Amino acid sequence: MAATAAVALLLTINRYDYHRDELYFRMLGDRPSWGYVDQPPFTPLLIRLCAEVFGDSAWAIRLPGVLFLPAAVFLLALIAREAGGGAVAQTLAGTGALTTFALVSTHLTLTTGPDLLVWLGVVLCVMRASLRELPRYWLAAGLVTGLALYNKHLVILLLLTFAAGLLVAGPRKVLLSPWLWAGAGIALVVGLPNLLYQIANGFPQLDMAAALAENKGDEARITLIPLQLAWLGPFFVPVWVAGIVTLLRNPALRPIRALGVAYPLMLVLLFVIAGQPYYTVGLLSALFAIGAVPVARRVTRRWILVAGAAVNVGFAILMSLPVLPVGVVGGTPIPAINQGISDQVGWRRYVRQVADVYEALPAQDKPHTVLLTGNYGEAGALDRYGRALGLPDVYSGQNELHRFGPPPESATVVVLVTQGDPSRSPAFVSCEFKANLDNGYGVENEEQTARVFVCRGLRGTWADLWPGFQHFD
Repeated sequence: MAATAAVALLLTINRYDYHRDELYFRMLGDRPSWGYVDQPPFTPLLIRLCAEVFGDSAWAIRLPGVLFLPAAVFLLALIAREAGGGAVAQTLAGTGALTTFALVSTHLTLTTGPDLLVWLGVVLCVMRASLRELPRYWLAAGLVTGLALYNKHLVILLLLTFAAGLLVAGPRKVLLSPWLWAGAGIALVVGLPNLLYQIANGFPQLDMAAALAENKGDEARITLIPLQLAWLGPFFVPVWVAGIVTLLRNPALRPIRALGVAYPLMLVLLFVIAGQPYYTVGLLSALFAIGAVPVARRVTRRWILVAGAAVNVGFAILMSLPVLPVGVVGGTPIPAINQGISDQVGWRRYVRQVADVYEALPAQDKPHTVLLTGNYGEAGALDRYGRALGLPDVYSGQNELHRFGPPPESATVVVLVTQGDPSRSPAFVSCEFKANLDNGYGVENEEQTARVFVCRGLRGTWADLWPGFQHFD
């Protein structure tokens, strides 16, 4: 199963183009830091490392996923084994890594890939500490948690809801274990530099969370429950439901039944704070692995398991990976369903279209021209491909890129890429429309609504105007 996962990623690793987040992380990695306003440093620095070692290309920075996905297969199988599952249950559990969310998160180098491994690792440690009565595994859980904070802070959501599950369903005595609190201390010490960065910078992650809640909060609440049925695929829903049921009913799993309670508590919490629906996937995958144990025992006709898993996995691969030719995929519903696919299409063409606008400028304007984009994907694409075309430096006000600083005061001409209306901006005297971006493949993504303008005449200095360009999203 792990080999199948690795081969699936290798066969598609270099199709299409970078994802917008990969382009953004590539820019962040060029400026190493203990943290950024919208995330910890691990994934941007991982991309920087891969680019330095293997070359600055999409396939090079995606190599870690070829290890992450098989690792998820093994972690899911180990979770099933801890729950009492044999070979069939462990194999079924491993297919949980060949599902939509896991495939997207490891085909692309995103923060969600390592985060999935972290959640599964913490759950495995909790199971071994509780079911085997080996309290030293609380220390391992703390170490994994502390390291995880350098990639994403979502593991705290798992710990909070698990602790609440212990209070609700027990066994409450676990909360008094010195081993558990020692593990919490390890997590705090290991993750302390990340916490200090947040304190020193005014907790920017809270600003980012507030922006997400404002921009996508209503959508997140509406899609929270429906997407739970989609993350692992419809054929696998009965399996993770069986995982919750067996945690609550099986006396042998009583020490970890708080995991079954943690999931509905997590849904309630995400609805209240308008958290993103995918935040549950790590726990959902673990519940799937646990549910594989009773399913493997009760479904005696193995062909049913094989057929159901094959259909689910085949559909997930088609929807998640760039299997179809880029000229064909735009005529299917896949880009509309999976934004991860649509956000890999068209970057070179977009950059070429911006370059055409720049090249048409009068020669005397070019030394005083900069590029300015509305989002980090456009900025990342121009940074990656623009230098070979002779384009000037690129700036953006989104997220961490705003902290990279304003353009120099000598920049009096701006080639602006935006989805908005620059005439409403107080920054420029005039903006002349030059082009609509078009990827040429019929794939709808954010850039298909973007336009290119040439703006002149600043209404002040860049230092004064730059705070107005800042936005979190």
